[in-house]
Amino acid sequence: MRSVQREHPDRVWLVDLDEADELPLPLLLAGVTGGVEPQVAVRDGVALAPRLVPRSGGVAPAAGLMGGVSGTALITGGTGTLGALLARHLVTVHGVRHLVLTSRRGEQAPGARELRDELAGSGAEVSVVACDAADRQALEEVLAAIPAAYPLKAVVHAAGVLDDGVVTGLTDEQMDAVLRPKIDAAVNLHELTRHLDLSAFVLFSGAASTFGSAGQGHYAAANAFLEALAAHRAADGLPATALGWGFWEQRSGMTGHLDEVAMRRIARLGLAEMPSTEGLRLFDAALGTGDTFLLPLRLDPADLRRQAFEGTLPSIVRELVHKPADRATGVADGSRPIDQAPPASLPERLIGLTKDEGRTLLLELVCSQAADVLGHTLSTAVKPYQPFKELGFDSLSAVELRNRLSRAAAMRLPATLAFDYPTPGALADHLLSELLPGEEQLEKELLGDVDQLDIALSEMLQATDARVRVLERIRHLVEKYDEESAAAAEAAHSADRFAEASDDELFDFLDNKV
Repeated sequence: MRSVQREHPDRVWLVDLDEADELPLPLLLAGVTGGVEPQVAVRDGVALAPRLVPRSGGVAPAAGLMGGVSGTALITGGTGTLGALLARHLVTVHGVRHLVLTSRRGEQAPGARELRDELAGSGAEVSVVACDAADRQALEEVLAAIPAAYPLKAVVHAAGVLDDGVVTGLTDEQMDAVLRPKIDAAVNLHELTRHLDLSAFVLFSGAASTFGSAGQGHYAAANAFLEALAAHRAADGLPATALGWGFWEQRSGMTGHLDEVAMRRIARLGLAEMPSTEGLRLFDAALGTGDTFLLPLRLDPADLRRQAFEGTLPSIVRELVHKPADRATGVADGSRPIDQAPPASLPERLIGLTKDEGRTLLLELVCSQAADVLGHTLSTAVKPYQPFKELGFDSLSAVELRNRLSRAAAMRLPATLAFDYPTPGALADHLLSELLPGEEQLEKELLGDVDQLDIALSEMLQATDARVRVLERIRHLVEKYDEESAAAAEAAHSADRFAEASDDELFDFLDNKV
């Protein structure tokens, strides 16, 4: 649902209730509908909002993934980029000497044989097995083949697949492709090893479940399941660690397909690319905490401060950007300079503009936002009458553009905005009609207000002081605008007379005025 919020930020709020809480709906929504908190949990009548904070307290030196004992470590997705990184790390740093690496292609996966030989050269005995861990029978066979002399002591579930798409457009095939390698495989690993004396059971989750990620609702849900499974195992006294990874600098099979637009979308979450050395260091640190769920990631402080300045900072990371005021820059709480006013909203910027000026402003806004979504440095890369589809927009980037324009215009816009108005020019015209309505729309709105005034006056008691004052104010307004209309009519009549006057009549007029 957090990913749905990313796709539809003006339509979805999350409220988690205790079973005992039976608060009225208006009270429940009071903390979220104002846009202050997109999600709250109510506990004993108190509304709580989630915040990310740095992991505090000491980290005990980890005894290694194997807990200091000999045995076998199993890595699902072991021939992938992250799996291979971790396998090397376990052999060279943790001293693991017996590894089973599973993947759907096994030794046929690119680089799998080279990885096996490399690890063997470091003194490890490595089995690379073609096994879909979501297939229970196939996984049972892999586990049964582990020698009794080196029993299974550690499991790392690093398998996963991406197949992005907005929630409303996900197909059964996309759901199965993403959920099965994560959820089904994790359940099989849990059920087939729960009777074993494991030292570690590590689940590679992702930050998408915590932050929400547009276009990855199913992937985020799969990660949330892994985190819930870790909590379930911990409650049963079983080893469990779920790691909600951020974005690794080294491209994997899951992220290698991401283009510049997708990369910029991830960066706008405030996530920075994390070098593999840092990721592996955080892996070791996480093992030493004993915590069930952690988010090992790298944040971009500059981008978070920018979002705070623009008012787009997700509330969940607010605690991570607060800092004391800096006298040199005048910045407080990681937001905007103290003496700098917040940027004017779009409706405020349109005040006093003509229709042509308003359209120019809106067209510049649409083009600049579209260029930013697509990763262009200059807004001129987006032509006003070139279709969004030809510019490179897909359903995800269209949703992001809609969200940006919704925030700028302070109004609700449909998710199909870029498809309903397929060029920047057409979209700017639509925004203009909504934000600077024509005379017919203004007349309709004003007459509606007059109708409401009529109803309100009819409900007031006759001859009350309030009613008398309101009616007197209305009479003054009528007289004022009657006088203005008469003056305007006289001015127009005079202009017409001058336009039709002969030269002699104009000279006579000037002689009489001088």
